[in-house]
Amino acid sequence: MPTTMKARTLDPDLLVRELGNWRTSSKSGPTYQALADGLRMLIVDGRLPVGSRLPSERVLAEALRVSRTTVTAAYADLGGTGYLHARRGARSTVALPHTPVSVPAATFAAINLASAALAAPASAVQDAFTEAARESAGYLQQTGHDMRGILPFREAIAERYCARGLPTEADQIMVTSGAQHAIALILTTYVQPGDRVLVEQPTYHGALSAIATAGARPVPVAMTREGWELDAVHAAVRQLAPTLAYLVPDNHNPTGFSMPPADRKRICDIVAETRTRTVIDETLTDIWIDEPVPPPVAASMSARTDLMITIGSMSKSFWGGMRIGWIRAEPSVLATIRAVRPSIDLGTSVVEQLAAAILLTHRAAEVLPERREILRRRRTLLLELLEQHLPEWRPLPGTGGMSLWVQLPAPVSSAMCASASRLGVELPPGPRFGVDGTLERFVRIPFALPEDELTEAIELLGTAWRSITGSATVESTAVVI
Repeated sequence: MPTTMKARTLDPDLLVRELGNWRTSSKSGPTYQALADGLRMLIVDGRLPVGSRLPSERVLAEALRVSRTTVTAAYADLGGTGYLHARRGARSTVALPHTPVSVPAATFAAINLASAALAAPASAVQDAFTEAARESAGYLQQTGHDMRGILPFREAIAERYCARGLPTEADQIMVTSGAQHAIALILTTYVQPGDRVLVEQPTYHGALSAIATAGARPVPVAMTREGWELDAVHAAVRQLAPTLAYLVPDNHNPTGFSMPPADRKRICDIVAETRTRTVIDETLTDIWIDEPVPPPVAASMSARTDLMITIGSMSKSFWGGMRIGWIRAEPSVLATIRAVRPSIDLGTSVVEQLAAAILLTHRAAEVLPERREILRRRRTLLLELLEQHLPEWRPLPGTGGMSLWVQLPAPVSSAMCASASRLGVELPPGPRFGVDGTLERFVRIPFALPEDELTEAIELLGTAWRSITGSATVESTAVVI
């Protein structure tokens, strides 16, 4: 029988902080309309979770230092436009009007902006697989069914964690068939249908898909233009007691932010205090562009280390075609996951593990700087192209990863991406990276494509944008965030 998720109550002080300069940022006349516009944009952008309870009219009026009549009128405006559900005797809850977008049933996309991934460093990968094929002879007398992963590769991964400031032994590593496989294993082990999983808003869409497949419910906590709002994370964990949390603190997908050291320590304190098992996704750790990321989050975990699970992958650092990832956790945690794993798979390719070990041990110092330089050049090009063809679009100031998280002047992401698809550009709309259909003012634009393809893609996006807006610019009443 389905269960009803406990509604989250929004903290009035955090809500006031999110609203920012709502009095002056709206072009609306009456004060209540400006407040309604500010709240509406926070809902559309996923900053106020759908289903959460707004503060009472009296409490919000006191927090904003306005009359209760102003808040009452603003709530009524939101209710009348479908952004609020009100029930007699209960607090109003955040909602999102359903406005289906017509998307082409089948369109050939010549340019793929859905995937943020580089082509392989061909020479290094070919050499690694050639050497791995020779080394595999020593494993041919074994079954190849290994739930932990071969020792040389686990040792190579452990050495990398040690070098980054997190002491790690080989028995704290389990090799998986990619990061997505690692997420699925963890969800299968620790999550039951109907359980809650805390996620950032926005977040990696593959994790949201895995959570949905597991029958769990994502609990979104909105990120700001500066990164993580840890007060909101703490409040959500305390109120809703999620079974699991999933965070991407390094070169966050899709925003490009990296969590500073102080915030990493606080996340660990929250995890230990609330006993919330937390997955830290380090798939993009190597893909820094301006400066290296801080030490792993788990390095700040001084108590309840069994609650911290870190995952990594070869796909972004080296090649997406190499389906190799890993889980770093306490041996007792890995033993629990290992007991469940045979119901999903019987281990990871030995030859690919050998090749991955060679790349990590002998080629990383050569390959990774080259790939970062490629991404620096292409990010610069993308920013120039956006300024030329889509000057109204506002990239967020993330400094890592393989994509830009871009704010549109109006909540038309789905319509714009549908228009781009008709022109041959595959670009997922903002709601793909969020919960409950929010984030319609955003798109993720990777800069991993070769320069000529990237240039053509942005030119076509400019054409798609003009086709749905009727001009090169859109007059917006959006609240500045």
